[in-house]
Amino acid sequence: MTKRNSLILVGLLIAGVVAVSSAWLASSHPDGLERVAEDKGFIDTAEDPGYEILPDYTIPGIDGEISTALAGIVGVAIMLGVGLGAGYLLRRRSEDGADPDHPQRA
Repeated sequence: MTKRNSLILVGLLIAGVVAVSSAWLASSHPDGLERVAEDKGFIDTAEDPGYEILPDYTIPGIDGEISTALAGIVGVAIMLGVGLGAGYLLRRRSEDGADPDHPQRA
């Protein structure tokens, strides 16, 4: 295993541990914006989004902290996919020579 792959694996492991442990450490109190809306009395005027991937940081149909932990892992996986996809596209663009300001390395 290369040094780069080892670093990626360690980063994923850390992200997974943080995602799972944050489920048990998360506050049940509303966040800042939600608290202000409650205090000022306009929380009832809020509209739901058109769709929710992970509503309230949970996975529908699963109860308790395990749902939040799994939602964290899903979030890490989604961001990993986005990051890898962006890296692939940028690398491919660089290899195609589409960026004349940054010549390819020999």
